[in-house]
Amino acid sequence: MPRRLKLAALVASTVATALVLAGCAGGSSAESTSSAEADAGGPVTIEHAFGETTVPADPQRVVTLGWGSTDAAIALGTIPVAIPFDSYAGNSDGVLPWVADALDKAGVDTPTVLPESPDEPPYEAIAAADPDVILAVYSGITEEQYETLSQIAPTVAYPDQAWSTPWRDVVTTVGKALGKSAEAETVLADIDSQIAAAAAAHPEFKGKTIAAVVDSAGTFYVYKKEDPRVEFLLDLGFVNAPSVDELANGDSTFYYTLSYEQLDKLSSDVLVDYATTQDEADSFLTAPQTSVIPAVASGHVAQVVGTSNISAVSPPTALSLPWGLDSLVDALAAATAGTK
Repeated sequence: MPRRLKLAALVASTVATALVLAGCAGGSSAESTSSAEADAGGPVTIEHAFGETTVPADPQRVVTLGWGSTDAAIALGTIPVAIPFDSYAGNSDGVLPWVADALDKAGVDTPTVLPESPDEPPYEAIAAADPDVILAVYSGITEEQYETLSQIAPTVAYPDQAWSTPWRDVVTTVGKALGKSAEAETVLADIDSQIAAAAAAHPEFKGKTIAAVVDSAGTFYVYKKEDPRVEFLLDLGFVNAPSVDELANGDSTFYYTLSYEQLDKLSSDVLVDYATTQDEADSFLTAPQTSVIPAVASGHVAQVVGTSNISAVSPPTALSLPWGLDSLVDALAAATAGTK
């Protein structure tokens, strides 16, 4: 299934087809930067799943991999020299719409877009970009790939599990790596104010149970509360449906598959369905296997339709969340109407 759909599950081929594509959390304990380092503007040491990386002060040539690091860097005023190709929701050049908008607003040219490379990072192209640092804060790189990348430039991996870094931690970690921790806090404060305003405008969200799912190519995926997209929904006032935890089978830290025979047990006040096309969205509501889901039967389904809309909130990033927030909130409001 697609990453924005499955992590949203991992990234275009690394996890399924595109990762359907997570919400919020405080800074990870797996990352570390001393205040003295930050205040002095010197090199910064960041801990992650593969050890620790010392990033030189004021890195100018930044290469980003995976999801969200590009957006965080741009939001912090640093334009990467090379960014990953996005085949799921990107344009013909592999650039995401909110990234293209931000670059246009900044009046800068599009950075080098790295060639699509499903199985491993495009090492030669990355080396050709001559980076000072490689940011793979929300990615699926393996330890072996990390070691190879580290021979090119200092590389910052994810703090714990692949494709599971809370979106806020992506912003703060990128901020630390770039010597812009204060700016990162400002970016997050601005986004938090937008989320808070949306939640305040929709008090009906508070306390309603919610589940987020994808039905893709005959496989039904349910996202756990650890998934960044679900964390974001909880930020808006919803609570994770107890049935999501009760039906979990240990497939993954952030999602699991559920047989069609069990869908009638997936109970929630509101259901969020991610669909790449309108036809898929329509089929979800009428298919025999999904029509038994309580929220589908009662008409309380919020559908996120289209690769760009899915990617914007699966999981959100420093640039995509403001870009996609209004349309998601409108869909959630419509789905919540009439719930008890």
